[in-house]
Amino acid sequence: MLSDWWQKNIARLTDPSCCLCRMNIEAEQLTSSHHAFWCTSCGKDLIQLHRCRRCGLPTQEKNAEHCGACLAAPPPWHRLYCLSGYQPPLSDLVTQLKHQRQFWHARPLALELAAVIEKPAPIITCVPMHWSRRLWRGFNQSEHLAYFLANRLGSEFEPNLLRRNRRTKPQQGLNARQRQSNLKTAFAINHLSSHKHVAIVDDVVTTGATIEQLCKLLLDVGVETIDIYCVCRTTLNDTNPSV
Repeated sequence: MLSDWWQKNIARLTDPSCCLCRMNIEAEQLTSSHHAFWCTSCGKDLIQLHRCRRCGLPTQEKNAEHCGACLAAPPPWHRLYCLSGYQPPLSDLVTQLKHQRQFWHARPLALELAAVIEKPAPIITCVPMHWSRRLWRGFNQSEHLAYFLANRLGSEFEPNLLRRNRRTKPQQGLNARQRQSNLKTAFAINHLSSHKHVAIVDDVVTTGATIEQLCKLLLDVGVETIDIYCVCRTTLNDTNPSV
């Protein structure tokens, strides 16, 4: 019911509470740059898992910057920044943003992500969406996240740096090899970047097939350093990953 939705979201605005512990969020947090969804205590627990600086996946060695897989065969990007894996509450917030048109999640998620980025790229772009899918959905959630990230980090926002040439099958349900095949020749560059350091924004990174294709395009035209900014970094073993 519309009235139920209205009551829920008005309550969220007038009496915000942490989506993890349900305690009220203190007023000073609501005026800061991040922590709009959870309190400071829960936020620290949420993102404290040690991750490889290169691929962003969890590692057992807390003193190691890179996992064994990245040391043996590093991905084409330099560093991946994320908040957490694809589990609640982040998975719920991403789903609401992506599939339920709850656009207001983009800004606080982006501000939370911006807080963990150490050396922002001067150029921030996003994973492009095919025009037909954008027409059907009405927006590109990665572009919304990238816009607020660029604004917060003081970077230049270039949403049209990359384009999707053809509409691909949804990545959800495909294995790693199928994802690579699905994305072959799917992307192109609209124009050359004037900077050698570029960041690509996506909501969820799973196998990395999408961003790997985009990285190869940028590297081929002279970009030297590519970072990935995403809300969730996950694996195919997590619940319902789609990228």
